[in-house]
Amino acid sequence: MKDWAAISQRLVMIGQLGLSLLMPLLLCLGACYLLTSKLGLGLWIYFPGFVLGLGGSFMTAYKLWLSVNRKAHEEGEAAETAFNRHS
Repeated sequence: MKDWAAISQRLVMIGQLGLSLLMPLLLCLGACYLLTSKLGLGLWIYFPGFVLGLGGSFMTAYKLWLSVNRKAHEEGEAAETAFNRHS
């Protein structure tokens, strides 16, 4: 039963990573579309929107990666026991 829980947790993390990479980019490009259609700005606005979307995507993915590594590191420290370490 623990194997299924670990597998499902990994699948959820992969889905979360995919969403964290995709959503900021789509939101920025959606905002660019609104700016071009409602305000009449040129198509040049898509370039900064794309760059900002990619930056947001990578920042979100990086923070998710740090969170996963921190959790794995804390679980690893909890599993270690030493004779000179008292809790």
